[in-house]
Amino acid sequence: MQPDTFLFDLDGTLIDSLPDLATAVNLLRSELSLPPLPSERVRQMIGDGATMLIRRALPEKAFSAQQVHRFLILYRTHLLDETRIMPGVENFLMQHQGEKMAVVTNKPYDLTLALLCELGLDAFFCVIIAGDSNLPKKPDPQPVLQALRELENTPETAVMIGDHHTDLRAGQAAGVKTCFCAFGYGNDDGLTYDYRAETTGDLLRLFPAENPW
Repeated sequence: MQPDTFLFDLDGTLIDSLPDLATAVNLLRSELSLPPLPSERVRQMIGDGATMLIRRALPEKAFSAQQVHRFLILYRTHLLDETRIMPGVENFLMQHQGEKMAVVTNKPYDLTLALLCELGLDAFFCVIIAGDSNLPKKPDPQPVLQALRELENTPETAVMIGDHHTDLRAGQAAGVKTCFCAFGYGNDDGLTYDYRAETTGDLLRLFPAENPW
């Protein structure tokens, strides 16, 4: 059965936020007299929320909840310096406009909403499940299941679309189909999935709109 409900990860799937995440990480490291990390290193740290990002980006002795808080302050300041919609994604969203679509991310809600609004993507999504939504973060299935509840849909016709194995694990555990976005930041950790998008253009090929305009 062709999916008619689309659950999207945010970073590395809908948006390219790596430059601004790397900026905030390296500003934090600079405050701690640590050398900057190349963007490719930061890229490999994204996908499990801010706490895990900073845990990976700092030496063990330098990590603390206060540093996570400081990172979020720095990131808010640079949230939209260079972040852009992933090329080709907006075309998919426009073709499927009016269908059931949600964002399921480990990013905090206020940052997620700010990004979606400023990039003009908020109109496509009637449901946002974020990393501070009083639910366990992905790879736990609860955010996916909550999105389905709010969309008033069942797992059978839904697909979780993301670039990280946390998206695949969350989707599989929730009983929805999964689509791995190889164009993003993460990796599939050797997991199986139902669909694979090498480019954003593949999304429309995999999930064509019923009534394209």
